Amino acid sequence: MTKFRVGALVAAGVLAGGFATSASAADLGGNCCADLEERIAELEATTARKGNRKVSLTVSGWVGQQVMWWDDGRESNTYVTDLGSTIASHVKFTGQATILPGWYAGYVLHLEATGSDSLTTSQNVVDGPNALLVPHTVNGVSTLQSYWFVKSDQLGKVSIGKASDAADNAAILVDGSGSLVPANWVAFDYNSFFIREKGTGTLSPAVWGGNFCQSFGGALGDCDGVPRNVVRYDSPTFGGFSVSASWGEDDIWAITTRYAGEWHDFKVAAVASYAESTDELCCNTSSGFVVLNNTQRYFQAGAYAEHVPTGLWMYGAYGHNDYDDPTNLTGTRGQSETWYLKGGIRQRWNPLGHTVLYAEYEHAHGEGIFASSGVDGFTAAGDFSAANKDTTKLWGGGIVQEIDAAAMSVWLKYRHLEYDDNSDIRFDDFQYFSFGGLINY
Repeated sequence: MTKFRVGALVAAGVLAGGFATSASAADLGGNCCADLEERIAELEATTARKGNRKVSLTVSGWVGQQVMWWDDGRESNTYVTDLGSTIASHVKFTGQATILPGWYAGYVLHLEATGSDSLTTSQNVVDGPNALLVPHTVNGVSTLQSYWFVKSDQLGKVSIGKASDAADNAAILVDGSGSLVPANWVAFDYNSFFIREKGTGTLSPAVWGGNFCQSFGGALGDCDGVPRNVVRYDSPTFGGFSVSASWGEDDIWAITTRYAGEWHDFKVAAVASYAESTDELCCNTSSGFVVLNNTQRYFQAGAYAEHVPTGLWMYGAYGHNDYDDPTNLTGTRGQSETWYLKGGIRQRWNPLGHTVLYAEYEHAHGEGIFASSGVDGFTAAGDFSAANKDTTKLWGGGIVQEIDAAAMSVWLKYRHLEYDDNSDIRFDDFQYFSFGGLINY
């Protein structure tokens, strides 16, 4: 990501000249330079400057949008949306100062601006409200991260505030293919679309994002996938290995181990992460059911390998979610399991930048309250008391073109989804094409 450091350049150059010009105008007793002074005032208002000489300021981020055509078996339409909360258009302010040689203090303020959240769009909602705002609003700006940190070159980094916990995006971020944003295991594009019953065409209460994560965060994959108010520790890297741990939010804790390195002609990266929540009121299902006095547990792992000379690569992720519930009100809470595989080639075939071709497959299975139909029920006739298992499958492919001169990526992708459970009802498939782009700054 391209980052721009803004320091004393404007103050020492343009603004210094402006102050001198202003003084000359006052000495002449007129407003001969009023237009120039007005322009200088506009520059002051639109230029990011550091507030003091000790703490740096870096402004970065991206703007991303997509056009999505979808078909649920009975209805089709075309939407223009953001890329989904947590990866939507945003601006990030970061900086740090040196306390002592090898010791630093700093901050991160990360704001996300969402016009239409793809996580909340559906057949009935064209402009999706921001999923992270309460109450949910369209065109919302949310504080994704806001924390300060102290870092040591030898001992690691401690962060305090609203931040990604140690498990957030753990399996996703090892994907180095260049297709991470348009193709990952989270249901960013289709989470809230209702599953349509075959034959009758009725929209069921179940959605394609399912109940696989409960309300832990995430959708299908990356459960525990939202920033939280936490204390987080990140170790230094030793031989390619690092460890992160976090705690917060009464009580959610997580620990993650990572590795990244190169073996001969191969780039490799891997991660394993475990998160646990003992929040007394966690977690809600889409039907409003609340699990009390439980422990929710989520394990995830991911790995990426690329053969550098040929550009061939492979990525995979696995997640398992369940409850350790002492009350055991329903006899069994069930569990969910998600697999995701993606592979392709990354090569520089044109002067614009690398081109990435990929194919993907995902399989998510839920049981008990982790199954959509097992909790929510359906409006059509049928015996749903036994519908306590469901499966969602996804397959697709796409192409990503990087444009180095503009720090930009554009993509075209296709995805096909299938849903089934152990009831007597059958369901229509869901498919969509998406053309999108993302530009960094």
